[in-house]
Amino acid sequence: MNYLAHSFLTFSDEQIVGQFLEDFIPNRDRFSYPEKIQQGITLHREIDTFTDAHPELREAKKIFSPLVRLYAGAFVDVSMDYFLANSLSDQELKSHAERVYRVLRKNEKILPERLVRMLNGMEKDNWLYNYKKDWGIKYSIQNVLNKAKYLEKDLEVFELFMNNKMQLQKHFDAFFPELLAHSKRINATF
Repeated sequence: MNYLAHSFLTFSDEQIVGQFLEDFIPNRDRFSYPEKIQQGITLHREIDTFTDAHPELREAKKIFSPLVRLYAGAFVDVSMDYFLANSLSDQELKSHAERVYRVLRKNEKILPERLVRMLNGMEKDNWLYNYKKDWGIKYSIQNVLNKAKYLEKDLEVFELFMNNKMQLQKHFDAFFPELLAHSKRINATF
């Protein structure tokens, strides 16, 4: 899952911070944060493990694999954020995005510099809300391409997404309720 799904699948402000920190800190540093932030880090890992093993997302990866090979999972993650964004009302999505930015800003002093730089761009361009738009997902797909070490930057991944949107939506519809239930079960163990 990508930024929207990870932030959406949280049960406290501290977990939002942990969900974002997970991608930016070495494993050894996770225990230096307060317990509730550690819960967000753990939840992030559980979400990734569940997602990677889910048969619907393994099938979704087959759509992208011929073009982007091992990067298929990253493009599926971004795609799932598009469908999540579109499953929410404009007001729900807007409120969620504003909450995430507010929580991260409130905790900015404990965020790694790389995360703060990303947050600046994320908030300025309102990534979380704009996942809902075709141009927003195109932007996100291009970001993944730009960061991918072994992929050409002009691959037609967005076109592939658009041509397979209905099939990807079916995978999301079958997958996401199970991920939400799994996240709630993990949260109940904290």
